[in-house]
Amino acid sequence: MLSVISYPLFAISVILALVLSISLFPVGWFEFRPEWLGLVVFYWTLRAPAQFGVVLAWCLGLLLDVLEATTLGVNAVSMAVIAFLVLAMHQRLRMYPVAQQCLVVFLVLGINQMLVHFLKQFLGADSPGFAYLWPALTSAIAWPFVAAAFDNLNRKLG
Repeated sequence: MLSVISYPLFAISVILALVLSISLFPVGWFEFRPEWLGLVVFYWTLRAPAQFGVVLAWCLGLLLDVLEATTLGVNAVSMAVIAFLVLAMHQRLRMYPVAQQCLVVFLVLGINQMLVHFLKQFLGADSPGFAYLWPALTSAIAWPFVAAAFDNLNRKLG
């Protein structure tokens, strides 16, 4: 699909995702906030699998751990899992229509959210219920817009 990637766009998208991940959100809507860094990891792993992989995703997750002041490694592991899952199926995923890509985004980011939830529960957090899956749904809804915006910017800058 895209053979040349814009490294400035990559850097800006990562910084923007990290800022949006820690930005203030209305109290009642906080649990619905999309998993911005997960979307960026998904996008760049899908579009540039040779340049973006598990190790870089793990480093970005580590940055998110530091920014959110969570246990070091929780988000790092989950971002690495996202990159691994996308790398495992990126050739098929590129051919999927947008609706099917949204379903895969929901599934992959849902696995991410379940992993983070499990690790936080294991480390002593108390959050009952399935509300932790809302970010996977909102991320799947945001995927067509995020992918289209990054594709257009990558074409112009790349």
